[in-house]
Amino acid sequence: MSSLSVVIPSWNTRELLRSCLSTLEKTLPHSCEVIVVDNGSTDASAKMVAQHFPTVRLVRNTRNLGFTVACNQGVALARGNYVVLLNSDTLVQGDALRRMLLFLECNPYYGACVPQLLNLDGSTQRSMQRLPSIWTPLFTGTPLERWFPESPERRRYQALDFDYERVGEVENPPAVCLMLRRETLGNDKPLDEKLWLAFSDADLCRRLWFGGWRIAYLPQARVQHFGGASSSQLLDYDASWQRCRLEYFRKHHGPFAGAWVKFCQGLAVVDHSLRELWRRAHGDEDECLTLVWAEYTAFLRH
Repeated sequence: MSSLSVVIPSWNTRELLRSCLSTLEKTLPHSCEVIVVDNGSTDASAKMVAQHFPTVRLVRNTRNLGFTVACNQGVALARGNYVVLLNSDTLVQGDALRRMLLFLECNPYYGACVPQLLNLDGSTQRSMQRLPSIWTPLFTGTPLERWFPESPERRRYQALDFDYERVGEVENPPAVCLMLRRETLGNDKPLDEKLWLAFSDADLCRRLWFGGWRIAYLPQARVQHFGGASSSQLLDYDASWQRCRLEYFRKHHGPFAGAWVKFCQGLAVVDHSLRELWRRAHGDEDECLTLVWAEYTAFLRH
């Protein structure tokens, strides 16, 4: 079996990271390497790794450089023929990584594969998507999503017809547990660092698909995912996510797409404001709309 490198970016997820690494110790072959990139955690995550997992290669950043940069740092150090990008808030079940590795070894047509992601209660996370199109910002995250929940674009983008119980192909899986062939990485920085928080996985998947590779989904390989362990700690997560989305659409759909995304986000802000005013009129707790509009104004300048 070919060599495998597991790259785990981490920021303030010490106990989840401990569980993740403990699980990997039981499921990975001894020849495989694990690389943890600590993004300046303040919860002693790096100290825990150094003390309890001495065979893990540890990178210590002095500050949080973001998910994308951390992944690129780990990939640059990886020596395996296959590389797994793995979130720190995951638990790999049984032989999931072995199954994924064997699949890629036997199917050279595929450049990457992903497992079935499970919630804490064992149910399937419906997290697979298709690549964003120019219509995606209009039908997701705006009032149109609420008015037309079964719109063709929403069904397409959010892959509402995807069969999570059968082996298949997926366009845009999350990089929660993404196994890649070495040759698909292209260089030591396979992820676009302008997309430092979000959409770098969509950008990578787009490059794979347009490069002739396909991405497999393997339901027999299972990984439990807690979700949001690091992102929930970011005070400006929503604003940063929106800026990354803007960069993605500018990159792949041109300058006009930037104005289009801003317009669609404006629809969402106006809708949110009207709904908030309605709640106030009926005596519900109010939210500071000044802050909402200040964030949107800053987004327009980006």
